[in-house]
Amino acid sequence: MRAVDLIQKKRDGLELSTEEIQWLISGYTDGSVPDYQMSALAMAIYFKGMSVRETRDLTMSMVASGQQIDLSAIDGIKTDKHSTGGVGDKVTLILAPLVASFGVPVAKMSGRGLGHTGGTIDKLESIKGYQIERSQEEFIKQVQDIGVSVIGQSNNLVKADKLLYALRDVTATVDIIPLIASSVMSKKIAAGADSILLDVTVGDGAFMKTLEEAETLSQTMVDLGKEVGRQTVAVITDMSQPVGRAIGNRLEVLEALEIMQGKGRVDTTNFICELAQIMLRLAGVDKSLDDVEDHLVNGKALEKFEAMVLAQGGDLKDLYRPSSSPYITPVYAQTDGYITELPALEFGLFAMKLGAGRAVKTDPLDYESGIVFDKKVGDAVKTGDLIAQIYSNEKISQNRLTEFQKNVKIGGVQIKPKEIIKIIS
Repeated sequence: MRAVDLIQKKRDGLELSTEEIQWLISGYTDGSVPDYQMSALAMAIYFKGMSVRETRDLTMSMVASGQQIDLSAIDGIKTDKHSTGGVGDKVTLILAPLVASFGVPVAKMSGRGLGHTGGTIDKLESIKGYQIERSQEEFIKQVQDIGVSVIGQSNNLVKADKLLYALRDVTATVDIIPLIASSVMSKKIAAGADSILLDVTVGDGAFMKTLEEAETLSQTMVDLGKEVGRQTVAVITDMSQPVGRAIGNRLEVLEALEIMQGKGRVDTTNFICELAQIMLRLAGVDKSLDDVEDHLVNGKALEKFEAMVLAQGGDLKDLYRPSSSPYITPVYAQTDGYITELPALEFGLFAMKLGAGRAVKTDPLDYESGIVFDKKVGDAVKTGDLIAQIYSNEKISQNRLTEFQKNVKIGGVQIKPKEIIKIIS
């Protein structure tokens, strides 16, 4: 085979065979297919797409390009969860121990954030001593012992995806559904769980901007999971405003603790309970929302979270300390009414500029900085009410404060947002 012939075939809108896709991915992983040819193929896929069969073959070829985790030593139905990303998304911090508190093992590998705020691993690393790098044996043993572990993705997992994603990022070929679906699902399949919950975010702060795009991506990933025998459900969730109250690594950990102590916002608490109920059902455990919420607020989920932090070297005293940001700047309502918009993208970028996220992979994080909202979309406000507090390592200028305030939209009509938009199974 020659790469140029396969590029031409896809360029002309023809399907690549299973063997051709396997040859391309194997060659790209071992270096015999160079970057410039793979980038040409990615662009051909961008314009011509891939069939369901091609997407499946691409996914499984990528799975075969690296290490695959065997979780069979762990009793029960192992569960995993993946989010396509957003702003203030601390859901995994709460959801993993909550599901584990029902005796369902959660063995999860998570990633770092790029572009807005930190990923799950960045949030956990804001806890002094927390170890994200664990051997496969340590990972499995911890899940056997306490039922939950959240670690960083292995460098040996799905090698082809690491190479291909970096290439797509610099060749404007990221936002094409077959390549997104194969990237996500190759990692989830290789990570070894029996059941997978996919949180596909849609809206201003998400990668998928329209419901139609989110539905197509969700169905593609669900079908891929089922093809290889994994129980898979996708939940399309709103990302038009930040998740919960906090944006920023330490601040999101503190909000997660509040939620697990029964002190979180009702809407965020209910949202996480609904996701947990779906994950539990995937594992064959049928619980009411009241049962799930009871575990969330009565300390059982928090007990699992603390056990995970301790097992991975974290300091429980440090876990509960407040942010050490030297400046906390309040933001007040400029008029009466209801919060109608808190654009997730704008506030994600604002938090990134504070140091809570990375513009490029080498950027250092300020774990302490970020934003905590006192009001969210749908809440009533009066002039002078506290809307949010900005945590920063330097004084916020009036210009930046004005920039923040202009993105807080207040109107006369109350809007009631819905976190879960649609479930695809």
